[in-house]
Amino acid sequence: MIKWKRHRRLLIGFGAALVFLSLIFLFSLKPKEEELVNLPEGVSAAQAATILKDKGIITSKLVFRATAKLTGVDRHLEAGVYQLERHMWLFSLLRILDEGSTRGIKVVIPEGFSARQIAERLEALGISPAIDFENYVATRNLEGYLFPSVYYFDPNTPPVKIAQKMEDEFFRVIGAAYQKTTPKPYLNFRQAMILASIIQREAVLDKERPMIAAVYINRLKLRMKLEADPTVQYALGRWKKELTRRDLKVDSPYNTYVYYGLPPGPICSFGLHSFLAALHPAKTNVLYFVSDGEGGHRFASTNEEHLRNKELFKKALRRNKGKEDAVLSH
Repeated sequence: MIKWKRHRRLLIGFGAALVFLSLIFLFSLKPKEEELVNLPEGVSAAQAATILKDKGIITSKLVFRATAKLTGVDRHLEAGVYQLERHMWLFSLLRILDEGSTRGIKVVIPEGFSARQIAERLEALGISPAIDFENYVATRNLEGYLFPSVYYFDPNTPPVKIAQKMEDEFFRVIGAAYQKTTPKPYLNFRQAMILASIIQREAVLDKERPMIAAVYINRLKLRMKLEADPTVQYALGRWKKELTRRDLKVDSPYNTYVYYGLPPGPICSFGLHSFLAALHPAKTNVLYFVSDGEGGHRFASTNEEHLRNKELFKKALRRNKGKEDAVLSH
């Protein structure tokens, strides 16, 4: 009887161990949840504990602070942006914070940035000399393929690694969107890219992007010049607010006031909304658009209607100038 009880206890213990090991195995199969954690300069162990607890990286602030003190990590926590697993092993976490194994420098690339603007931002953040990045992009014709998003790079990252990461993100988002489009659009992939980049620089309101796309596609079908101001700005090498008559005559294949059809390549990094507009333009016969003076545009199908809209725009400008003058006179 005593032996049976002993054997039963052993069996129960063995069974419990199997259940415990099975749970560990199943838990290990679950995808690990990760969080970006920003530890600011001069962060204390107490402040770090609060940040890490709020992000779900640790379960106990007290245990973190005590262990950090015992290991000496609390005296030199490295600031930076970290990619950390939720509920990770404490000693692994402390080792990362001690070594400063950060995610890198945060780089925000807005929609509508040209490769030159991206290069200037990378240089300003100490990631890559602007001239090196510009030269790399130019030799590989990557304008438009540098997807606008948030990235993290280490200082002195080679241009090839920076461009590759942006290009990978481009095909993940833009390439996938084109593959899913059925039926296939009027423009091929490269043409849609070029038009999307123009839409990106023209549009202010998301709802107007399909209308702007329709204007340019209708003009392409009728063999009309696109006459898109952003293409002239790109030819000039800067996003100039107001173009002169002389600017509109600049001899460049990117000047759509001089040359017919789309320019030879994209003029900026465009977002998904602009690309989808190029793939799915509004079903309308509009051929012209002009600012309404309020942040949007007025669209027209005839030149006569367009001229009336231009007059309305001039009136809006005079009206707004009068408001500004009134404000300044008070």
